[in-house]
Amino acid sequence: MGKIVAAHEQSMTKRYTVAFPEHPARTSDPHYRDFEHYRKTHVDSAVCEFALRRGGDTGECAGGLELHHSHVEFSMQQGVDLKYLEQDFPGISDPDTIGAWVESEENFMFLCSKHHRGHGGIHNASASDYEASHYVHNLIL
Repeated sequence: MGKIVAAHEQSMTKRYTVAFPEHPARTSDPHYRDFEHYRKTHVDSAVCEFALRRGGDTGECAGGLELHHSHVEFSMQQGVDLKYLEQDFPGISDPDTIGAWVESEENFMFLCSKHHRGHGGIHNASASDYEASHYVHNLIL
């Protein structure tokens, strides 16, 4: 093994463009009431998924719990290639039912606001950095 690199902090900037497919406004989504019902029904007993993966350790959690679309975001559903989604979620290849699936328990997870929308959260950190942050305390400062 070569030289050891001392612990250090390094600023990182990741910039890319996301091509959102055309999608209805969230306010006109007929399944949004399902999202809200699930959130309201489960938020009081929910735990941040980040903390659950750490055995329930909520030490790095902050803010209230928010419901996250874990596999397909609402705004992406019109662009999903159902052939690939069907491989991971058998039975979801019907384009008329994807909206209901997007707003279902199978596509939800609760995250605290820090791990959802915070600078090191699932919506902002790269997938590799977010995943590594489950195992390295305070990885993303």
